[in-house]
Amino acid sequence: MSRRCPRCKNVYEGDARFCPKDGSPLVDVGDSGRRSAVSTGGEKTVARNVVPRQSPVVDRAASLANQVLDHRYRIERKLGEGGMSYVYEATDMHSGRSLAVKVLSPKLSRDRNSVERLRREAGLAMRLDHPNVCRILRLGETEDGLIYLVMPYLRGELLSDREAVTGAMSVAMGMEFIIQICSGLDFAHQQNIIHRDLKPENVMLVPRDGGGEIAVIMDFGLAKQNRADPSMAKLTATGIILGTPEFMSPEQIRGKNIDARSDIYGLGIMAYEMFTTRLPFEGRTPQEMMIARLRGKPTPLRLYRSDFPPKLEVALMKSLASDADDRYDTARDFGLALIDAADDVDAARMRQLLG
Repeated sequence: MSRRCPRCKNVYEGDARFCPKDGSPLVDVGDSGRRSAVSTGGEKTVARNVVPRQSPVVDRAASLANQVLDHRYRIERKLGEGGMSYVYEATDMHSGRSLAVKVLSPKLSRDRNSVERLRREAGLAMRLDHPNVCRILRLGETEDGLIYLVMPYLRGELLSDREAVTGAMSVAMGMEFIIQICSGLDFAHQQNIIHRDLKPENVMLVPRDGGGEIAVIMDFGLAKQNRADPSMAKLTATGIILGTPEFMSPEQIRGKNIDARSDIYGLGIMAYEMFTTRLPFEGRTPQEMMIARLRGKPTPLRLYRSDFPPKLEVALMKSLASDADDRYDTARDFGLALIDAADDVDAARMRQLLG
């Protein structure tokens, strides 16, 4: 995937979300499989990417449009893809309902650990029946071995896309979304489930009847039960840290045990970015930003946005404490602290959103 910095105009390959030169959020430019500009010492050059030939099995998972999956789901179009899966819009031929179907990459479906993790994801997410959480409806497997998840198809806009287009949000709008996310997280945490990969790409803004939008947490693919589980030891035995570097908590970076307060930390970084379009920790690469979170303190939010309410800044910055014991204990506590510190919001209505 190619992404461009709207400020310095350089284009970068890979999964980076922020410009290593000036920290601006990168914007997708598409056409990543053909020609792209890459940064080479401050100047731009054009490089041709070689797209590897895929095996027929991989092509089957990557090219399901206009086919019927498992005799039930008519695949309409591809919505996106990542390192582990392909996501499609589909129609349930039994009910006519629009759905999203996530198909596990065949190279991973042959990995027993990956399949075990996906089954765990489905089992956890099926319990998350909440308006601010995208629920998993079904886990299935086709006759030829494709493993897939079925979810409601949400028509809306990713929070990351909204940020790239509109820039910094107003306090009122940002608070609306943050409080809703707090509500969804608090419900999940009460089920002993944590997300552990909160980021703007995992939040969908969905129009609701009567106007306005609702924030829905997507992809509990890295969700983890908040209890000791022998199967989890097998899944993490490789020592690979699961999550997105820019939004990881210090304890997650260190590979330590995590709990609800790690999600609160990730939401704090998301909120900081929503209000400033910047991240609270600086670094030329995601790795440097990870080190900054371990060794440094977050940049004061009002340094980037002087009109931001001081009391609200204090409440938000508590979620970014390096020591988990210094953060809020629950997502609900975080939401209530933000509501109490904000002057220009309807506090009573915001408290209702928390449930």
